[in-house]
Amino acid sequence: MAETKATAAKRDKMSSDAEKFLTFALGDEEFGIGIMSVREIIGCMDVTPLPQTPHYVKGITNLRGQVIPVIDIRAKFGMQETEVTDQTCIIVIETTIDGRPFSAGIIVDRVCEVLDIEQNQIDDTPQFGSDVDTDFIMGVGKVNEAVKILLDIDKVIGTSDMSGIPGM
Repeated sequence: MAETKATAAKRDKMSSDAEKFLTFALGDEEFGIGIMSVREIIGCMDVTPLPQTPHYVKGITNLRGQVIPVIDIRAKFGMQETEVTDQTCIIVIETTIDGRPFSAGIIVDRVCEVLDIEQNQIDDTPQFGSDVDTDFIMGVGKVNEAVKILLDIDKVIGTSDMSGIPGM
């Protein structure tokens, strides 16, 4: 049976409503960031600490000649520090801050997978009251029986308290 134009248009629209997210874990919680922000995933490497930076900025590292800041996303989110394992890695992201390209590494416990999440599977960020900052959460993805916290990586790393970091 031939596919009608209406069916084909609906199928194309549904596939275009899906967005790809790289998911990663911090402890038992899973998060996702838009795949278009991800440049690469690398193993943990030496990081040179920087004085007078926020507690969650581990320092800087040399990535093939480019010096980038490395952010401990666990510390940024107020989570307890854990041991580095063989699954701990750095997701190198690219974004734009104040109209300039910017790269940074975020330390995560482990990378999980790349997921296609349809728009109808993404709920708005729950409200927790005025004392809880959720501006960096773009939504909550429902995948099968699991929930993924979808991050707006620009808001996670583009805050004004990172202005003293080289490259910002």
